[in-house]
Amino acid sequence: MLKGYGEILFYLVVVVGFSLFALGLSHFVGRKSYSKEKLMPYECGVDPVGTARIRVSVKFYLIAMLFIVFDIESVFLYSFATVFKELGMLGLIEIVIFIVILVVGLVYAWGKGALEWE
Repeated sequence: MLKGYGEILFYLVVVVGFSLFALGLSHFVGRKSYSKEKLMPYECGVDPVGTARIRVSVKFYLIAMLFIVFDIESVFLYSFATVFKELGMLGLIEIVIFIVILVVGLVYAWGKGALEWE
């Protein structure tokens, strides 16, 4: 039953071993130079101003989650479009149900004011 997994286990051991070897080698051989500029947080090439501990509105996270949901929707729609002819009528019905559920969710989020910027 587990006969075919020996090669995968061997490959996994080789990959993990090489990764650990490369990390260890770079740690011991590489130069370490610390400076104030190097230890400073990087923010798009601009020197950071103020503290990093600011409060962010919950609406920001809500809009980010909605973006992720609808971004994943586009991935599903693309994969559906590539195999549209093989799925037939049942596939069309399933994708229509999928789109209806997402549209209902969008209308609900819009009605609750989740898409409004303040």
